Amino acid sequence: MRDPAEDLRAIAFALEKALEPTYRVQAFRKAARLVDSLDPAELSRRAAEGSLGELPGIGKVTALVISESLEGIEPNYLRRVLDQKEVPRDEGARALRAALRGDLHVHSDWSDGGSPIDEMARAARDLGHEYMVLTDHSPRLTVARGLTASRLREQLDVVAALNEGFAHQAASGDTHPFRILTGIEVDINEDGTLDQEPSLLAELDLVVGSVHSKLRAPSSEMTPRMVAAISNPHLDVLGHCTGRMVKGARGRPESEFEADLVFAACAQFDVAVEVNSRPERQDPPKRLIRQALEAGCRFAIDTDAHAPGQLAWQIDGCERAFLSGVTADRVINAWSAEELLTWTSSRRS
Repeated sequence: MRDPAEDLRAIAFALEKALEPTYRVQAFRKAARLVDSLDPAELSRRAAEGSLGELPGIGKVTALVISESLEGIEPNYLRRVLDQKEVPRDEGARALRAALRGDLHVHSDWSDGGSPIDEMARAARDLGHEYMVLTDHSPRLTVARGLTASRLREQLDVVAALNEGFAHQAASGDTHPFRILTGIEVDINEDGTLDQEPSLLAELDLVVGSVHSKLRAPSSEMTPRMVAAISNPHLDVLGHCTGRMVKGARGRPESEFEADLVFAACAQFDVAVEVNSRPERQDPPKRLIRQALEAGCRFAIDTDAHAPGQLAWQIDGCERAFLSGVTADRVINAWSAEELLTWTSSRRS
């Protein structure tokens, strides 16, 4: 027999020890106090009928903790935070980074990056990556020199030639095997469609989709826009989902959307949620990474690099993912290139 109030307090203690925000700690403590105040029969009844969330201060996560505890099961959330506290954050982040085999969001000077494709690829290879997905912008983002369909087709030929060179170097024993995977960071249009020809998207190895316009639209517009894009079989990764900027002159708040619906759609359609490693983005915030994790989502830990040195930022995304409870088995770029391509091709069929 477990005590749900004690389990909630144990979670709060572990979060506090890990220097998590006070509001998160207090949410679990408040839920524990409420559980203490309720008649055990009422608590059990509400858990059985699924009405715990109707109580003030009880959300989806705390309700699940209470239900699991009442069943005599160690709550999954408690187990995760207890596992985390045994591993220092630096060690946990390094272990997660060591499991990654590629970077799925990289730009070149074909759009708004500062370096040629081959330079970005060599830097990724030198960091130990087995692959890099080239994801320059789509046509709508003219400020970033987004690629028209004809320019993207031209880029595919360039990538094919570069891959021949990388294959030759690996065969000669000069380097480890490495390849550039074809891709795009496609704009999610206001109606939820993707900003590139569907037939061309179908040819690409991987597609990242991001919202870059009307980021302050109300949730009633942003939520269906994102869900429509997620349901598109050509979309593989939902990029920097809140659009926030936490540093620099371009500071910007999070876009408003129904996270429960968006992450449920990602889980249903098997679209990975990106953990964007750029220091000015840190997107999504940890609370949303946890929410996506609870929803059953996969993740992609990417750099969104626009220059070679930025490819090293992946460790920052790994730290945020680790602190949010993400493990390597939930991260698609911990797969080999062959496993990744099998997954993306199966989603197109």
